[in-house]
Amino acid sequence: MNYSQLAFTDEIKAIQERMGSRNAYERHEKQSYVEGLTEVEESFIGQMDSIFMASYGENGFPYIQHRGGPKGFLKVIDNRTIGFVDFSGNRQYISVGNLAHNPKVSLILLSYPLRARLKIYAEAEVVEINSNTGLFEQLKPDNYRFKPERMILLHIKAYDWNCPQHINPKYNVEEIEQLFMKDQYVEQLEKEIEVLRSRISQLTT
Repeated sequence: MNYSQLAFTDEIKAIQERMGSRNAYERHEKQSYVEGLTEVEESFIGQMDSIFMASYGENGFPYIQHRGGPKGFLKVIDNRTIGFVDFSGNRQYISVGNLAHNPKVSLILLSYPLRARLKIYAEAEVVEINSNTGLFEQLKPDNYRFKPERMILLHIKAYDWNCPQHINPKYNVEEIEQLFMKDQYVEQLEKEIEVLRSRISQLTT
């Protein structure tokens, strides 16, 4: 798996040469081979509650779709395969139609709190639920009320991490509540420490 070798076409390399970044990226191409997902990527993927997936249509245009669900809806099958249950939405079926034409997709997985961005090239496989109920049991989120329509497996061809530049930290309600609870916990601990110090002081005087 070498993201740079797959991403950098001759035209892109020419632009890099003109802009002065080609030497650095040429070194990166030679050093960036990765044998599947590591624990770092698997942990990051397991924290996602949304992703962006680009597919390519017969009309010659790329189409970017947002897919979301409860945290962990995107699951790691193995170190080269991830997947998710595709739930009913606006029923346009643009991505599904595009995949029938061309299974190649590109994904962006973005964490605003961590200011981290994982890019993935993959080939998508649409799997009907009734054709593999065992896989559906593995992929389905718990207690999610929306109607499942199909499953999508993503066979990873390459991935790479983006720099955090221009990613502004943002937090959802759950993350803010967790931070608030941590602050309350620290405040409670500080009060308990003060009480203990007071008692120790009384015992030693």
